[in-house]
Order: sequence, then C-alpha cells, then structure tokens
Amino acid sequence: MAKVPSVWTVLSMMEWATAFFEEKKVKSPRFSIEWLLADVLSTRRLDLYLEYDRPLSTAELDELRPMVKRRASHEPLQYITGETDFHRVTLKVEAGVLIPRQETEQLVDWILNHFDETTQLKVIDIGTGSGCIPIALKKARPNWNVTATDISDEALRIAEENASLNQVEIDFMKNDLFQPELPSGEKFDLIISNPPYIHPDERNTLDEEVKNYEPEIALFCESTHKMYSAIEKICQLYLQPSGTIFLELHEHHTGEVLKIFKEETWEPELKNDFSDKPRFLRAKKG
Repeated sequence: MAKVPSVWTVLSMMEWATAFFEEKKVKSPRFSIEWLLADVLSTRRLDLYLEYDRPLSTAELDELRPMVKRRASHEPLQYITGETDFHRVTLKVEAGVLIPRQETEQLVDWILNHFDETTQLKVIDIGTGSGCIPIALKKARPNWNVTATDISDEALRIAEENASLNQVEIDFMKNDLFQPELPSGEKFDLIISNPPYIHPDERNTLDEEVKNYEPEIALFCESTHKMYSAIEKICQLYLQPSGTIFLELHEHHTGEVLKIFKEETWEPELKNDFSDKPRFLRAKKG
C-alpha cells in the first residue's frame, strides 16, 4: 500500500497517487493524478511542476479524494472531470457519450484539409455523440451549414450543450440511421460518420475503463456489413451528386467496408491513422 505522507503538497500527492494507481493497475498512473490535480487547482498539467511544494488546502483535498477513488476504479479521467479537449475546442463529456478519440481529430483534419477555406458546404454528421466532429468543423469553418444527428436523447442533450459552450450554431435532430427520416429532398455536400464499429465478441480486448464505463450503444455494432450498408444507403439518398463522404472505420474490417462502397458506384480512398492502421475512408460517387 502506498505510504500516506504527513503533509499533502502537490509533489507528495503526485507521488502517493501514482503509487496508489500503480497498485490498482490504473492506466497511465502519473498522467492520471496530474490530470486530476490540474483540474482541482485550475491550472495546466505542466504548471504543476512549478508548484511542487505548494500545500493542498482542506477544500482541495476534499474535492480531490473522491476523484482519486473514482480513478482507482478505472473510471475514465474525462468523465471524472466532466470535460475533454478535442481539436482546439473544449467539450463536456458524461457517461452518456463516447469520449472523443485522437483518431477522430485526424478525421477532422483530413476533412478540413480537403476543402478550401472559402468553400461553402452543407454538412451532416451521422451519430454525433458529444458533437465533437460538427463542433470542431463549424469552429474552423463558420461558413458551413452543419447538421448533426443521433439516436440517443442523452447524446443530443450533451451535444447541444457543447455547441452552446463553443458558441457555434448547429442543427441537431434525433434520427435512427437504420430508419433515416431526414427531410424529404434534403441533400448534403458532405456526409460524415464515426459510427459504432466494434463487434460484441471483441469486448474482452478493450481496456477496462472503456468496456465498463463508455456507452455500449456508441461502441458496439451487430455487424460491419449492417452498419456501413445503412450509412451507404443514407449517402445514396442524401448526398449531392458531386458530394463527398468521410467515415471512420475499424482497422480490421476495412475490406468489408470497401465491398459496400464498391468502385463501380463510389471512388473510395483509405487513409491510415498515426499508428499506421487503416482508419478512414473518403469517397465520392463514381
């Protein structure tokens, strides 16, 4: 058991909590306590190292202790502090939405780099979750007309709060991608989706903090074919003839997705993530 210090300073808390998290097999133990301390002290993680000897007040310790306990149970840091950064915006996150991933930031970069800044587009994000993709896009391209959909009322509530937090205007609507009910005749220049793409039999390969805390509806799909076939159908119905689609994929099932977005109908292009795994698809109608 980690030895409890006689005086709680920034340094002694970091050392004690790191050892405590290591005992509990928490992922990234040092980073975890830095993240929590920075949140409680309203400072940046790097600035903690300028305040090593700073004593922690009783109020600060009272706020920090339950956070440390939650982290020791492998709860994600983002849910504990209630927010995360994503592509230069700050987002509220709760247990009802998937925590935005670094890979999805790469998807946003690919989209932004594909279009000139002066281009005006009508955009829809399918399965928006926290709203991370449309909010980041709207923040970078205020001239875009952006819509976002999700089947979850909880996700839509959080996404709307995030749009307000970041002062961007986005049209949110509840919609089931397997039974889409978008306005008749609606057409988009750009369709985006980062859908649930993990198979249920892969559950045991996931980190404990993912499989035990993040919403199953945002993680798992019955099958790759069923999920991406539904998205392809939406693209056929609602994409402008000159439009483009961007999708995030499961690295092990890209071949199956390519069979859905066939070359005789689409012009598909795969892109690897920073880990050199096939992660994204861009396509236009062939």
